[in-house]
Amino acid sequence: MSACQTRVGKLGDGVEILGFGYQVQKAGAKNAIASLWLVDDAGTQALMAAFYRELKKGDVTATEALQRAQVSLIRSSEFNHPKYWSAFFAIGNGL
Repeated sequence: MSACQTRVGKLGDGVEILGFGYQVQKAGAKNAIASLWLVDDAGTQALMAAFYRELKKGDVTATEALQRAQVSLIRSSEFNHPKYWSAFFAIGNGL
């Protein structure tokens, strides 16, 4: 599942900083990848494709797969600007 601004919640009682990533973990997910602001659709698609390619290798954690995916975008000619990859980070106990 993918959604924009998943790190920003609107609960209003102090847990809004926890956002969607926290909520999916509370529901049982081991980890989540969250974003801090609105992101470009094409850049996000490229990042997530690279993330799942890395994760599929099976020799990395979700955090390492995300970092490798971000590096692959940095090295690309089309998505190397930070606006495409810097909003994303991994959270969770299963990282």
